Amino acid sequence: MFRSLLAVLALVAAMHGVSPSLAQQKGDVKGASDHPAVGRYDGSRITFYEKRGYDEIRVPSQPLKREDRDNPAAWQIDVAGEHTAIRYEGPTERSALEIVRNYEAALKKNGFDIRFFCREADCSPGRMLPTFWDAARGKIGLPSAWDSIVYLLAERDAPDGKETVALLGLETKASGNRPLTPHVAVTVVKGKPMETDRIKLVQASEIEQALARDGRIAIYGIYFDFDKAELKPESEPQIAQLSQLLKGNPQLNVLIVGHTDGMGAFDYNLSLSQRRAQAVAGALTGQHGIAAARLMSAGAGMTAPVATNRTEEGRARNRRVEIVEIVRPAR
Repeated sequence: MFRSLLAVLALVAAMHGVSPSLAQQKGDVKGASDHPAVGRYDGSRITFYEKRGYDEIRVPSQPLKREDRDNPAAWQIDVAGEHTAIRYEGPTERSALEIVRNYEAALKKNGFDIRFFCREADCSPGRMLPTFWDAARGKIGLPSAWDSIVYLLAERDAPDGKETVALLGLETKASGNRPLTPHVAVTVVKGKPMETDRIKLVQASEIEQALARDGRIAIYGIYFDFDKAELKPESEPQIAQLSQLLKGNPQLNVLIVGHTDGMGAFDYNLSLSQRRAQAVAGALTGQHGIAAARLMSAGAGMTAPVATNRTEEGRARNRRVEIVEIVRPAR
């Protein structure tokens, strides 16, 4: 069956210029390879490659209008799962449109439905194209030349989860002796559930000991959906332990601090972390009867990482809620 699949991909490549090759090729960055669901346009090389076992990102799913600039949910969709990001460069003298059209044909042959396709001003009738472009390219990085932008979003259902492919193509204009050079950012998300039950519930007694010893403790058993500040139901066991601690120590006052990873805009993460901290405080007061005067909430955003943001594991450690003891001087 695998050989049959390769034969089909080879036929697609012959017809459309997209190669099914998966191995690293000459000129590629170290450790890079093509994604089997997408392939490679003949003659291009990989200049950026990153793969994460699980990530949560947003990709454009319709044109961006000026009135929706500050409302990403109006023109982007959330996708989560195994995330592969690839940037291709070249071949020279080919247009971004030609290359993305080749990918479009190959993806259709491979069972994908094209959910959205746009070019230049069609991607943003409200003249917000740079904002659209920044969202579409994600964290891959591409030259600033959105006057030749081509964007495609494709999806297909697979036995182990939905696959989403976002392609952003553009060109750097010729200058001097340098020819026209196309660049394509490929984002592939293969949906799969995040591994759960990896974080131990921190008991009230453990929190009390940590506060006495260190004055603070990082809590990872409080959960939020991607880019949201509403507590998920599975957070309740950890919230209940915090409530038990506070009820058993009526003189204890705490600061609840939300933290995010280093992905995204600074101001947005600061606001998101603040709202998440407030959600924890709200659950303690509204559902567990803890006096609001005993709680303070704050957002630190990405300002206090405890691990590198270069890896999935590090980013997971940075996404946390910290409980800090408030010690008020005796009067």
